[in-house]
Amino acid sequence: MATPVTIFDTTLRDGTQGEGISLSVEDKLKIAQKLDQLGVHYIEGGWPGSNGKDIEFFHRAKELRLAHAKITAFGSTRRKDSNAETDPNLNRLIESGVSVATIFGKSWDFHVHTAIQTTLDENLNMIYDSVRYLKSRGLEVIYDAEHFFDGYKNNADYALATIMKAEEAGADWIVLCDTNGGSLPSEVSEIVAHVCSKLKTRVGIHAHNDCELGVANSLAAVQAGARQVQGTINGFGERCGNANLCSVIPNLQLKMDYSCISEEQLQSLTTVARYVSEIANVNMPVNQPYVGAAAFAHKGGIHVSAIMRHAKTYEHIVPELVGNKQRILVSELAGQSNVLAKAQEMGLDISNETNQTKHIIEKIKELEHQGYSFEGADASLELLLRRAFGDAEDIFAVESFKLIVGKNGGASISSEAIVKLQVNGESVYMAAEGNGPVNALDNALRKALVQYYPDIEQMHLSDYKVRVINEKDATAAKVRVLIESTDFDNTWSTVGVSENVIEASWEALIDSIRYALIGKTRVAGQPVASERLGIVNH
Repeated sequence: MATPVTIFDTTLRDGTQGEGISLSVEDKLKIAQKLDQLGVHYIEGGWPGSNGKDIEFFHRAKELRLAHAKITAFGSTRRKDSNAETDPNLNRLIESGVSVATIFGKSWDFHVHTAIQTTLDENLNMIYDSVRYLKSRGLEVIYDAEHFFDGYKNNADYALATIMKAEEAGADWIVLCDTNGGSLPSEVSEIVAHVCSKLKTRVGIHAHNDCELGVANSLAAVQAGARQVQGTINGFGERCGNANLCSVIPNLQLKMDYSCISEEQLQSLTTVARYVSEIANVNMPVNQPYVGAAAFAHKGGIHVSAIMRHAKTYEHIVPELVGNKQRILVSELAGQSNVLAKAQEMGLDISNETNQTKHIIEKIKELEHQGYSFEGADASLELLLRRAFGDAEDIFAVESFKLIVGKNGGASISSEAIVKLQVNGESVYMAAEGNGPVNALDNALRKALVQYYPDIEQMHLSDYKVRVINEKDATAAKVRVLIESTDFDNTWSTVGVSENVIEASWEALIDSIRYALIGKTRVAGQPVASERLGIVNH
């Protein structure tokens, strides 16, 4: 039977100390619900003694109906030369209404002398009094031994004395923290094993990632006897971040025969990782292990040829175990296998189209030489393949478009677009304003098409990126535009390239709308509502 390991998530506390990470109370409540669904055991909500936002979170968190997780509040040991019973930070932990408190104390004699400027004995008293007081008020207490590994390497006897004081006071967990993130897995393994031999209390690990070893150190600690891992979703955290639970959990569960969450919960890992990233408004690295968009993406033709025979040739796990999926990339490095695999994803039967396949590969290489990139624009690639194999419906044709951008006095810049389309044999004019020229074009296109394809109202642009391809050409440089669009069910991306940013945007925008309309049919009997929509028909 797999050995259980407890997962302690500190995304809402330690994760928000990362540069560029800011979560509102609503954000934190939403993420807490997702973490509970993932099956983590503890969710550290923040420090109620430090700011009003965290106080509000703990007040509102009482209304959450959590199935798996316990909300914990974070704080420090009492102040030096004072009483735990009157310490404001400890009392705010109690007043927060949580059943679990996580407090940290000093393990490193250097910190005792330099940071809090007290004696080694007084630091031991601070640890003992704080844990004892919280336990006397009925709380489960997790004691975080801050800078434990640095402290142990500098003065092992004193570092051990600090955690023995926490144990003596009744701590339920003692968590060893590599706060500066500078320890190596061999050091962590040796020290954790020694600590576990000295304590009866359950031991945990809290690793930072300053040496790119947060995950490795967490795994080493578990192998040495730790039974709680603290970390964050996507590795968010101060400086270089915390141990990434999106890697820790599957490594423990799929590689090392430990049990953290259920198999069903593990299958939601990718969704949770991307949800947290979206709420935090931070782009996930595409190459993030297990949950990144490229974690199971294949580009080289030889690789793709092999995985079409058996995925195990280039995939270390089945992607669906963590809720991810295999992706085939088509680029200038693509071989025939890439195109065949991509076409199969789209349901195109091209098994007998060898010459056509070679032709489309050459076309893709030519386009990428011009500056196109289809790795992040699957929708444009699908349209390209459908056209190449005769599976693309000519939904509408563009006759022309005009843009009027102007500014009067102190007023803001205005943008108006006029488009002329051929839709089902009818000529359609449409004008629309927008917040910028691309938005105006988007509004005019959808306004022209909505009477024929009402579902287009559900679609909107969710992201817009412009990249200069050849910077040396300055304002005459060629640009690549990537547009991400979404509806209630799907998200897709398209690409356009031109020396003119408007033309590149228009190209990506047209592809986005064409892709949205694949499989859609014109509303039966729907007349052209000229009067209602202001369309001129010829």
